[in-house]
Order: sequence, then structure tokens, then C-alpha cells
Amino acid sequence: MQQSVESLVRLLESYRGRDKVIRTVCYGSQLVGGALTQKAEADASSQRLGKSLLLFSAQLSHCRTVLRLFDDLSMLAYSHSYGLGASEEDAGIRWISVLTNVADQLYYPCEHIAWAADAELIKVRSDKWWLFSTVLWGTSLLLGIFRSLRVLLLLKRKLKKQKRAEGGSRRSHLNREIRAELLSILSCMADISNAIHWMPPGFLWAGRFPSWLVGLLGTTSSLIGLIQMNTSSSEHSDSTVMSSQ
Repeated sequence: MQQSVESLVRLLESYRGRDKVIRTVCYGSQLVGGALTQKAEADASSQRLGKSLLLFSAQLSHCRTVLRLFDDLSMLAYSHSYGLGASEEDAGIRWISVLTNVADQLYYPCEHIAWAADAELIKVRSDKWWLFSTVLWGTSLLLGIFRSLRVLLLLKRKLKKQKRAEGGSRRSHLNREIRAELLSILSCMADISNAIHWMPPGFLWAGRFPSWLVGLLGTTSSLIGLIQMNTSSSEHSDSTVMSSQ
């Protein structure tokens, strides 16, 4: 129990970790609130609780939007350090990653303009800018799926070679990487489902999801993100211990 609390505290100390926790609570509140308001037989107190959770979820979402006002420079620094992906061995992964970085970089100013328009800081219509940001987010997610599928293909090739070479520890490491990429695909698919839901009506299933389903998909991708962050930090700690030994 104490170890779990310490892990949560460490997670909240970092900006990325705090954002993932806020995201999980945001979508979790939407899931529960949407389920409570959807139930026809729910009493008045349950209905009020459901509406309060939905309002709480909306406020957390707005909080994350405001915090992202300061993400442009960190994203630019990452894109600059990655460049054209000269360190990548595979050309497919390299160019998919470059395009993903472009989509992510363009996403932030579009969202900032939409937020500023809603806050009446600038005199423009926010609708088209929210649409641009949603399209860019969906494009980034789709590219993320393509990247993970390419990585899976390369990992399975390596795994076949390791089976012939009978390298046990190396095979277990490759299997962990394969599971991580499968989780990434599941997370991106959940998020891209929500991205399509927020597109203008008439595009696929845009606007057709009830609040609880949006919350369920968002909670799923958020929990996967927390698992991946915890796994990566654990592996980093293990490698640090090994290097010190």
C-alpha cells in the first residue's frame, strides 16, 4: 500500500504524470457520470451526482487545455532533436515518426486559437479551429497505429531469429516490446474512436456516442498510458540498478 502511494506521489510530481492522472480522472468521471444520467430508473440524487461528475469532467478537460498552452516549446524541442530520424534503422518508422511530429506540432497552435476564441480573447470563430485540432489529433493517432504495426512486424522478425538462436532473455524482452506495441494500438484505437465522435455530424459515427462510452474509451486509453509510464520507469530503474552493479 505504501509503495503504491509513493508511486502515485512520484507520478504527480512530473508534469506528464500529473496530466495522465488528470486525464484518467476526467474520463473516469465522464464514464460514471454518463452511466448515472443514462439510467432511466435512477433516482433524483443519482441523476444530480451524474450531472455533477459530468461538469467535473468538463472542468478537468478545460484544465488540461489550459496547461497545454505551454507545451509548444517542449514539442518543438523534441521535434528538433528527432529531426528526420537519422538514428532510426527503419525508413518506414522514421518517416511515420516525422509526420507524427508535424501533426503534433501543428495541433497545439490550432487548439490555442480555439481556446482563445472561446475565451473571447480573439475575435474568430472557434468551431473551425477545434475541427483542425481534432483532425490533427486523429491524424497523429492514425500514424501512431501505423508506426506500432510496423514496429510489430520488425519485432516478430527479430523474434523468429531469436527462436532459432535460442536466446531466452532476449526473447522475453522482445515479447514485452510486442505487448507494449499492442497496448499502444489499443490506446490509439480508443482515442481515435473518440476523435471521430467529435468530428462534425455526418462523418462516420460523429456525435453518436453517449457520454459513458466516450468516458469508457478515454479511461481505457488513459489507464494504458499510466501502465506504460509505470513500466518504462520500472525498466529505467532496473537498468540503473544493473549498471550500478
